[in-house]
Amino acid sequence: MKRNGTLNSEIAKTLADLGHTDTVVIGDCGLPIPIDVKKIDLALKLGTPSFIDVLTELVAEMVVEKITIATEIHTENAAMFAQIQSIVGCEIEYIEVSHEAFKEQLSTTKAVVRTGEATPYANCILHAGVNF
Repeated sequence: MKRNGTLNSEIAKTLADLGHTDTVVIGDCGLPIPIDVKKIDLALKLGTPSFIDVLTELVAEMVVEKITIATEIHTENAAMFAQIQSIVGCEIEYIEVSHEAFKEQLSTTKAVVRTGEATPYANCILHAGVNF
């Protein structure tokens, strides 16, 4: 058994396999996931685990170069955006696209981690950087 870090074997393997510019999505429980994209389903019940819990863990384990969010988060869930910034930081690039454009990008991601989050637009695409 691992001593610390991500214990979920699917998440740990996905993160270990990432290369520069590869992406991983963290999604709320309602985000539609394309059938041919790997889904790592953590949703236990509404709200569990939370988007923020999963984001915190993935950011601790992954080199994040930039993050994509839906522009609608600013008007529909501004508190969530503030939490994202507090975890990921303001020094990386934020890409903002419409929620429809966000969903179109899901087909090219390495995996979608589905949370139990049940608040609007609690989704992000993490773009892998390099540690050198």
